[in-house]
Amino acid sequence: MDASTAAAILISLVLSVGAQAPVVSIEPRVVSVRQGESVSIRCIVDGSQHPITREWKKSNSPRLADNVKVSRDGSVLTIADAQPDNQGQYRCVAANPAGRTSGTAVLNVRYPPTVTLTPAGPLRVRVGEPVSIECRVTGRPRPSLKWKRLGSPLDLVTKATEDVNTLEWALLRPEDSGVYACQAQNNEGMTEVKVEVTVQNQGTPVASVAVELITAVQGHTVTMECHATGNPTPVVTWSKLRAPLPWRHTVSGGVLTLTEVGRQDSGQYICNATNVHGYSQAYTQMEVEAPPYTTILPEQVRLRAGDALRLQCLAHGAAPLSFQWSRAGRAGLAPGAETTGDGQLLIARVKLSDSGTYKCVATNHLGASEALGKVVVKN
Repeated sequence: MDASTAAAILISLVLSVGAQAPVVSIEPRVVSVRQGESVSIRCIVDGSQHPITREWKKSNSPRLADNVKVSRDGSVLTIADAQPDNQGQYRCVAANPAGRTSGTAVLNVRYPPTVTLTPAGPLRVRVGEPVSIECRVTGRPRPSLKWKRLGSPLDLVTKATEDVNTLEWALLRPEDSGVYACQAQNNEGMTEVKVEVTVQNQGTPVASVAVELITAVQGHTVTMECHATGNPTPVVTWSKLRAPLPWRHTVSGGVLTLTEVGRQDSGQYICNATNVHGYSQAYTQMEVEAPPYTTILPEQVRLRAGDALRLQCLAHGAAPLSFQWSRAGRAGLAPGAETTGDGQLLIARVKLSDSGTYKCVATNHLGASEALGKVVVKN
């Protein structure tokens, strides 16, 4: 072995012995913020080998959220407008030629309670029936949950688990009617959601409709059937939400009949069942669809050669709508003419030969209609 080779080996050994993987420290290691606040976490790296690279990752997540940004050199991670989903562990991985090391920070996001009731109510139930209402909550710190009855100081019997508190009745009594509230509270705030419970006796009306959603075709006849139980037999009437019933209607035996329906007849129809014990309502939503009604704007246009042409085909009717342009007396549109999905016909620079009558046909699943537009081009 000559002297130069020995020297090279010695230098390599010295460098390898002196090489050191990065030493990572995170500041702060644990941080807690309110929802909507911003926070920055620093990744501080000591290491004798350069260059050093840094990479941030969130545990159990393939990528950082959109509101999480990393500085150009990777030394600072910033969460802007922190949200509950941002909570978790963030790991900074630093690497140099000698190895890689990581450090971890824990982010806690505090936010006020959000409450969901199932069923949401209002509830109308008969005497003697069992009922349960589930109150589910999210929030950090974990909120406390309790039920109360408005206007009553008495404690309610409930069944609680971690994030759910359930109000239960094995047998409802008339005196159980009332408004109940589920209240959730933590250090960030308090949320209360209410539900009305109405206990009906055996004679109270109960209304139901045969179909809750009807899609009708313009010009056709529609029937809506309502069933009502109760003692004495309830009186059944029909009404329309925020509007009078269409003038072409009849009601017989709880059946509402609408003839020659139009788009203006779309809306919510209400079956009302009433007797001496109270009332009940059931609802049918009707949507009236129509074939297209087509117009062209402008209907007539005068241009000079070289001007730009833009015709808009407008159609009213059930979606989806498709448009097709053609020119009267011609097999197709002139070269350079363009059509768009929203019904436009465009020619960037018109010529004298572009004068003529243009037709737009609008089509949906119920039919088609057409409109004509006239184009006059002069020198």
